[in-house]
Amino acid sequence: MSWLVRPDRFGRDMTSLHPRLVLVTRHTEFDSLLAFHGTRGQVAFFLESRGQDIADLEDRHRQQLTAVDAVKQSLPETWSLAEVRRDDLDRFLFTPNDVIVAIGQDGLVANLAKYVSDQPILGVTPDPERFEGVLTSLPANSLSALLPDVAAGGIALERRAMVEARLGDGQVLRALNELFIGHRSHQSARYVLRYAGSEEFQSSSGVIVATGTGLTGWAKSILTATHHQVAFAPTDKSAVYLAREPWPSRTSGCTLNVGELHGDASLTIGSRMNDGGVIFADGIEQDYLRFDWGLDVTISVSERTLNLVRAT
Repeated sequence: MSWLVRPDRFGRDMTSLHPRLVLVTRHTEFDSLLAFHGTRGQVAFFLESRGQDIADLEDRHRQQLTAVDAVKQSLPETWSLAEVRRDDLDRFLFTPNDVIVAIGQDGLVANLAKYVSDQPILGVTPDPERFEGVLTSLPANSLSALLPDVAAGGIALERRAMVEARLGDGQVLRALNELFIGHRSHQSARYVLRYAGSEEFQSSSGVIVATGTGLTGWAKSILTATHHQVAFAPTDKSAVYLAREPWPSRTSGCTLNVGELHGDASLTIGSRMNDGGVIFADGIEQDYLRFDWGLDVTISVSERTLNLVRAT
């Protein structure tokens, strides 16, 4: 069954609607500098004063624009188009008949993941020589052939696991790479961690919970420093939690500093922070859940996945 063949929350048959292509981008470095300095000349002067050349930034900016134009040219005649910047994702309303194209680096797909449900996502790289292209592996000129097949459900999707944090009041936050649970500043995070029948009060730099996708990012640096070894694939329903620099004292411990979550297993953390406790996903600190004293959060591998279209 195609992902389009189902009613929406109002009971409407979504097969009666043509697909909508949602184009997701973020401001280029040139965009950001131009917005701050006002003119190209001022941007060039600013960079030259720091021993840098504007040509490289302009080249990357042009590559981004070229990729955006190529994707727009690939749009089937009956489809509609919507565009959204990364900074506006938390205010954008995705619909079940969307096909989503993210143009940029891998992090853009991670930023996007928590805002969608089961829509297919195509990650497009504007510069295959410069970017890693793990999640954005598709060239822009390949979409003309891909888009109709994606909408018809004829393309196999890579379903990457996500993790979710669920508060007692029903608030939920999901992540493709990792969740961070801790203090919003450099203060120590204080919490009670409950895992596999054991409980420990910890004071640390916070806890991250990473998926197989996240094992190549923030989690990798922690695993390398602590000499822990974890191995599971991005599509496995698995995650690992890592307490960052837990401090052993008379009241706080560090024996539950790492653990794996497989299948329906979960981890519970109870906040002991008077103020400033937060939970955020994939590095987007401005979109967070408050996690102050007395709140409990349950963390597990989500039933929702990132449905990524891969190059064939």
